[in-house]
Amino acid sequence: MLHVGATGRGPDVVVLSGGPGCVHYLEHDELAPRGMRAWFPEPRGVGRSEGGPHDLGQAIADLEAVRRAAGADSWTVLGHSWGSDLAVRYALDHPDRVRSVIGIAGHGLHKDRTWSRIYESARHLEADLGIPWETDVHAALNESFIAWIHEPDLLRRLADTTVPMRFIAAQHDIRPAWPLRQLAALVPQGTFEELPAVAHNLWATDPHVWVELVTAACTAPSTDAVQPWRGTARQRWNAGGSP
Repeated sequence: MLHVGATGRGPDVVVLSGGPGCVHYLEHDELAPRGMRAWFPEPRGVGRSEGGPHDLGQAIADLEAVRRAAGADSWTVLGHSWGSDLAVRYALDHPDRVRSVIGIAGHGLHKDRTWSRIYESARHLEADLGIPWETDVHAALNESFIAWIHEPDLLRRLADTTVPMRFIAAQHDIRPAWPLRQLAALVPQGTFEELPAVAHNLWATDPHVWVELVTAACTAPSTDAVQPWRGTARQRWNAGGSP
């Protein structure tokens, strides 16, 4: 069974945290987009969710199970870091269920040595937040990710998608932003922007900026009309079938 947190009222948004294999560090009422009903699925085999190592296909199937259980015909998909890349995959596989993708501080669809060299050389500059994660889940999803980005039709699918995708980089992120710029240029309804004066983990270092950003992004014209924010009562339940 999957653990899924929920909070708020309004149009549906599913929030995907980073990793892969990390617990859902964004599952806090105070970090949720205002005026939305936000869903926080914890990945299979991680934290409070049962299961174990799995591939991207299973991760997407789990998100679809959560959507059906939530009773959402479609939703906005908001991802941070690895969650941004997972959001792109989900939108390509289920475009009729995704109103828009909002990818914040993502990695991008690549395995580039230059990018990795820059990232590794600056890792000591980024604070370790001590987020729990499962190494075997991380390894399995990373292997599946590499297989996916090598698929021959991936760029064609990105160039043909009708899903609006908004990619947002943090100015002080140690991760180079050029892969996000490429995605924004490739996707027909893609946009790129850089958020000034914040780093990768702005949800922790600048939570007020995070909330303002995700609220504005989720209530942009590409999403459904905004409904009033009516509190922060949280629901917790299980969905997704047998692990």
